[in-house]
Amino acid sequence: MKITIYTDGSSRGNPGPGGWAAVIMTEEEVIELGGREDLTTNNRMELSGALFGLKEVGVGVEDIEVCTDSQYVKKGMTEWIDGWIKKGWIGSTKKPVLNKDLWVALKEEEDRLKKGGVKIVWKYVPAHVGIVMNERADTIATMCADNASNLQLYRGSKKDYTVLA
Repeated sequence: MKITIYTDGSSRGNPGPGGWAAVIMTEEEVIELGGREDLTTNNRMELSGALFGLKEVGVGVEDIEVCTDSQYVKKGMTEWIDGWIKKGWIGSTKKPVLNKDLWVALKEEEDRLKKGGVKIVWKYVPAHVGIVMNERADTIATMCADNASNLQLYRGSKKDYTVLA
């Protein structure tokens, strides 16, 4: 089974209140996740969306494509993290890597899935260009950041998912 996860993060101020989102899609099912923190940054929320999306993945999955509009998340997981680990979590600026707690947790989730035979691809998708599922993730993250009381997260059949209609 293949899963596609669209992730996003938002903050109102940097730092400020923030929200994260993950929209998980299989051939038959859609699961929307979202969460909020009172004082955070956009990068922490971007990482949280990816982290909670991967945490939701169970058994029987062979391939995961994580789609993010954050170059920070994409490059962090595909280009930078191994170097950070080798250098004791020191970045190219010779300073400690920011958000280490979330990077460690995200790497642990990726490793857990890979040990189970799952192939993970990290894909950058541009923001705000009409990619429907990325726009939905953005809406969820923004509504979470705004603590919107009318946010309804979907969990159910893909055929009944009105965002795709």
